[in-house]
Amino acid sequence: MSLFKQLLLAICLFLLVAFAGSFVVSLETSRGQYANQLRAHAQDAATALGLSLAPHIDDPAMAELMVSSIFDSGYYSSIRVVGLDGSVIVERQGGPDGGNAPAWFARLVGLRAEGGDAIVSRGWQQAARVEVISHPLFAVDRLWRSALGWLGWLLLCGLVSAVLGALLLRRQLRPLDYLVEQSRAIARREFLSLPELPRTPELRRVVEAMNQMVEKLKALFREEALRSERLHAEAYRDSLTGLGNRRHFDLQLQSRLTGEERASSGFMLVLRIDDLAGLNQRLGGQQADRLLIAVAEQLRLAASGHDLVARTRGGEFAILAAGLERDAAERLAGRLDQAMTSLYHTGACDRLPVAHLGLTPFSAGEAPGDLYRALDEALAQASSQSGPRWACREPDAVAPPADERDGWYRRLDRALEAGLFRLHFQPVIAAGESGGVLHYKVLARLPDEQGRLLAAGQFLPWLERFGWSARLDLTMLEQVLRHLEAHDGRFALSLTGATLRDPLALERLAELLQRHARLGGRLILEADEDQLPEPAALEALARRLHGLGFALGVQHFGGRFSLIGNLARLGLAHLKVDGSYIRDIDREDDKRLFIEAMYRATHSIDLPLIAERVESDGEWQVVQTMGFAGGQGRRLGEPAPWARGL
Repeated sequence: MSLFKQLLLAICLFLLVAFAGSFVVSLETSRGQYANQLRAHAQDAATALGLSLAPHIDDPAMAELMVSSIFDSGYYSSIRVVGLDGSVIVERQGGPDGGNAPAWFARLVGLRAEGGDAIVSRGWQQAARVEVISHPLFAVDRLWRSALGWLGWLLLCGLVSAVLGALLLRRQLRPLDYLVEQSRAIARREFLSLPELPRTPELRRVVEAMNQMVEKLKALFREEALRSERLHAEAYRDSLTGLGNRRHFDLQLQSRLTGEERASSGFMLVLRIDDLAGLNQRLGGQQADRLLIAVAEQLRLAASGHDLVARTRGGEFAILAAGLERDAAERLAGRLDQAMTSLYHTGACDRLPVAHLGLTPFSAGEAPGDLYRALDEALAQASSQSGPRWACREPDAVAPPADERDGWYRRLDRALEAGLFRLHFQPVIAAGESGGVLHYKVLARLPDEQGRLLAAGQFLPWLERFGWSARLDLTMLEQVLRHLEAHDGRFALSLTGATLRDPLALERLAELLQRHARLGGRLILEADEDQLPEPAALEALARRLHGLGFALGVQHFGGRFSLIGNLARLGLAHLKVDGSYIRDIDREDDKRLFIEAMYRATHSIDLPLIAERVESDGEWQVVQTMGFAGGQGRRLGEPAPWARGL
């Protein structure tokens, strides 16, 4: 059999297996979704009917009328109103006529009737119970139509794919082009293996040797990445819940409060499980662990993606929500209060209250001790009050001005429109003997009414609240490109997550870069680790920037270490390690172990590491001895306006 026929047969078999598996998985997923919808439908109807019957439960005629009005919609097989003594007050049974789906399909999917119930109250007393059972016929019909459409689409895709595959296989391979592409990928620090070998024996041996080299590098990188991730998890993760631990939380809190560029404002929330020790004694350690895991999951669901969630000690959890306003913070506390009550009703805990919550605002410059004291006061207040089980306390007696939001709105809007932001530059110094400047980090400064320059940490949270982060990125990029036109040097500029997630903003950014493509070798665009898009979108962004001649770097790296497995394909200019892991690295050996593992992983793909927030001689000495390419921080140079001697 010819190679063409073998490959075509393999493609057809693969498509058959893939499409069949996709069809089965899609059908099973849809079945599960419809089953959940049936349960939700029945429960919603029961709840609504229970609330509606409350004032009329002693009027049988009205109760029957209300039950009939819902039952006659045809979506239910049974609706019953049962008294507390078991007597049936109202009952309607039946079902719709036969649907469009064949009987064998209905038997195959096996959708069952799902039910829900609710309590009818008379004042503060329970008067009756409503039982509702949804009929699955309508769900089966919809599932049948969906299955037909999905099957037709898969067959069409399979046919088109088979035809296109046959046409593509007839084209002769161009091994030299493949070799050139692989060589260019290695130069970009991308490690690609060629899936098909050329027919020419000499070229085949060359490609095989390059593939072996690439696979060895990738295997080494994966091994070091896994080791680094394991060390990070041991040092900064809670083994039971998978959340960050107290050490990780304090590092990030310190960064938010003291880091000039990363400092921000927002709210900090602490949740403390009530009487965890007593729960251990009453229900046992396993039940207590399950409660902790359930609480952690509720916190994950309630917090947004960029909030920091951690388990700070035994039964205490914390959320650090940068950029959160008071109304949103109070709504978050209310949702968590309800979630804790639901854990009691589901049997995760044997008594109420399950937990108390404390809430306090934070801003740059505050001491962590003051925040924790305010949270302790809030928890004490929450435990003593009879209403909601959460309370909010200010870390000091001074409340923010009522018109602060309007003032920031006008000031930032005017600054963005008029381009009032000023550029400051902080040198990134090489760690070698030369000690030269690798590039300059571009930082934004905003003059206030008194002429003082505000650091980014003071106005970035407000830009995020107003949804203007992308506007700032484009404004800063325009100013940096004008600076590049007039001055020499290499520079790095940060992009916010709002720009990375907005296709329109990315298009405008790409247009600006394309008009200044000749400056591409002198500008690196950096993205925060916690604001990176999905791997596929990130890879597409990196390739697009490379195509325009610009480089991509990642800053504040270290919190989501699992991302390091995807870095080999991106061709990054550098990786900047978050300053929280560099702080006191000369005195904390566990940080050195983690950073050494990170260095081994990145060194295997020749990816330079740069240390952020180097602020002491000891930290700089350790950074130099560990193999970092360079460092950035006050020890090496303060941010300053551009000057001729800079």
